[in-house]
Amino acid sequence: MNSSDSSHPTSRPAAGKTATDSSEAVTNTQWGGRFSESTDQFVQAFTASVTFDQRLYAQDIAGSRAHATMLQRSGVLNQEDLVAIQEGLNDIEADIRAGKFQWSVALEDVHMNIEAALTARIGDAGKRLHTGRSRNDQVATDIRLYLRDACDQAASECTRLLEGLLDLAGLHAATIMPGFTHLQTAQPVTFGHHVMAWFEMLLRDLERLGDTRRRLNRMPLGAAALAGTSYPIDREITRELLGFDALCENSLDAVSDRDFAIEFTSNTAICLMHLSRIAEELVLWMSAQFRFIDLPDRFCTGSSIMPQKKNPDVPELVRGKTGRAYGNLMALLTLMKSQPLAYNKDNQEDKEPLFDSVDTLLGCVRAFADMLPAIEVRHEAMRSAARAGFSTATDLADYLVCKGLTFRDAHEVVGSAVAYGVAHEQDLADMPLTILQGFSDQIEQDVFQVLTLEGSVNARAHVGGTAPAAVKQAIERARARLDTAYMPN
Repeated sequence: MNSSDSSHPTSRPAAGKTATDSSEAVTNTQWGGRFSESTDQFVQAFTASVTFDQRLYAQDIAGSRAHATMLQRSGVLNQEDLVAIQEGLNDIEADIRAGKFQWSVALEDVHMNIEAALTARIGDAGKRLHTGRSRNDQVATDIRLYLRDACDQAASECTRLLEGLLDLAGLHAATIMPGFTHLQTAQPVTFGHHVMAWFEMLLRDLERLGDTRRRLNRMPLGAAALAGTSYPIDREITRELLGFDALCENSLDAVSDRDFAIEFTSNTAICLMHLSRIAEELVLWMSAQFRFIDLPDRFCTGSSIMPQKKNPDVPELVRGKTGRAYGNLMALLTLMKSQPLAYNKDNQEDKEPLFDSVDTLLGCVRAFADMLPAIEVRHEAMRSAARAGFSTATDLADYLVCKGLTFRDAHEVVGSAVAYGVAHEQDLADMPLTILQGFSDQIEQDVFQVLTLEGSVNARAHVGGTAPAAVKQAIERARARLDTAYMPN
């Protein structure tokens, strides 16, 4: 595959014109022999896909190069035709990249546009290129090539984001903040531990990308329209040239299913769900009510009327884009659910939601990879909040269990102490020993070792715990896991 910018899966089509004026011929001569009248101009525009599938031009040309080489090696094309085809495709690709290529709605799609241009340039050799294939296996191949690149690029951005999270967690392995359940203060944790929770969520997303890439990297080309071809093709030649791991084993399935595209949009929806959860926390934490963090100005905007405002637009927009990722997944699931074998025109509708999911995923992950490592953490605000909600109540209960009480009895004792603290606006750690002993005679001076925030987090030093030492160990393990998370081959 050509690695230049215009073959980027998320690149917009190279600048060029799409002909739609009434002076253009409205019969597609690539298939029009069966028809006795020209296609209605509205129907022509309604059924055409070239306005959006021209994004696949680089993949389409790569597939055609490999197909032509295979035909020549199999004795279907002669060497002269192969050279003409390859040179013609090179010229067409150069014109597309330069914005000089004229796209035609009358020719329906990216495949017909490129083939017609090739034939116009090199003559009958261009007409021989389509021997032994169909647009059905051609487009299925193009989409798989496109998504293969998209997976690689999404994995690169995800990896950059995850590396940034590990660095952020390392800086704040001992920064204490409240942990929440039901958005109520629950127990003290470290911010590094919280960041590592984000890491785990997104690492699974990266692993899913690798799984999807392995499954989609199977070649449909050679399935032709639906039943294969009678020409003496060698699919292994084409597979090797295009870098596929394996062949699609059944021609009907090869041209008709889009489960690999659905899987990618599902991965996108899951990843955006995770990013949206992180975004929600960032928006909350940046508010005046929390003041846990601040985001650099370059990721925020102001208000046209309220000069004091600093709005967290990037996380808010990522949170909003999650809905479109869900919509794209539902669109593709619905598209496929009632299609009989094999190919149907319905599948023309697979590309726009798929392209949008690719663009949305890459944009959102890139934004977070740039933004999250630059978070400014307000340590004192976090620590103050952790002290304010009786977050060490569970530690006191555990302390009493170690002194011999059952957990349920200890739970009741601590509940009474918390009720006292609420009434007197006094945290457990600030209560005199005599007050605490009024709730249980098992409480002694050493209780204050577990009622401090540091004592609470340090006590949870096991694998997966929030203790600073455990967080640092988790970061080291995570770096090794990240190295093998995306294994596409």
